[in-house]
Amino acid sequence: MKGLEKLTTKKLSAWVQLAKTQAKGGRVLDRIPQLALADPALFAVHICCESGKTISFGDTGSIFPLMSVIKTFSLLYLLEHLGAETVFGWVGVEPSDAPFNSLEQLISDRSHPRNPMINSGAITLSDKLPGKNANQRTLLFCQWLNQLAGCQLSLDEVMLASVRLTRSKANEAIANYLAQAGHLENIQTALDTYEQICCLSGRVEDLAVLGKLLACENSYLSAQNRQIVNAVMLTCGLYEASAKFAVRIGLPMKSGIAGGLVAIVPGEGAIACYSPALDRVGNPVAGLVFVEALAQELQLSIFG
Repeated sequence: MKGLEKLTTKKLSAWVQLAKTQAKGGRVLDRIPQLALADPALFAVHICCESGKTISFGDTGSIFPLMSVIKTFSLLYLLEHLGAETVFGWVGVEPSDAPFNSLEQLISDRSHPRNPMINSGAITLSDKLPGKNANQRTLLFCQWLNQLAGCQLSLDEVMLASVRLTRSKANEAIANYLAQAGHLENIQTALDTYEQICCLSGRVEDLAVLGKLLACENSYLSAQNRQIVNAVMLTCGLYEASAKFAVRIGLPMKSGIAGGLVAIVPGEGAIACYSPALDRVGNPVAGLVFVEALAQELQLSIFG
């Protein structure tokens, strides 16, 4: 029996308690007013295995915007539609040791976004999504994900209005710099698309079934594209903390500032968590504590 299959709800509840205790050291992001309303004590987990077995625990009814977790899937979407050669002409695959919204990093890299998991890379890719405007791009992308994974993502209009109201000056500066270098066709469309796709929202179950697409062989996605996305997640998915957690946990992961976290266990399934309290880097504290405990107990590391 594979590692994830051995899981019982009893064991799960002990790790959840551990994670929730640790979460008290984190804080909910307050830059976006609507995100600031989240209860820092919330914790939800959904695990789906290749066999079809699922385990859920905690506040699983909570709906949250995927925020940066969506970067994983916009990369996958473009790889499937346009191919790796085209996509990696626009963005690199190098890890960054600067914060996810660093303009300095982009300048030192001579306007070539270092990877698709930081904002400069994700804004560049948002500019390339199929569709004539931001609304259509977001709709087509959301429909593709929902059909492919059987999830129920939808655009959270209230969250989007809050994001627009407090639009990140760092993201505007990044977009302007990218446009000056000839990397964006339309600054406003790129930023609007980026903000909309970050506000695609769902429950932990939706995130877990999306993760399962990357974890298990399926007839919808190219195996090579799944490998590429998993590799980029492992090295870049948790921003400048990616290397530390690659060593400690050894799974491809992606986080978002709303508290979403997805971990891919190749060949076995996916683990999705929601916990809004973040560490200084912008990763969810409880989610990482939980996944680390699980990975060590069940020997899930891909390097095992």
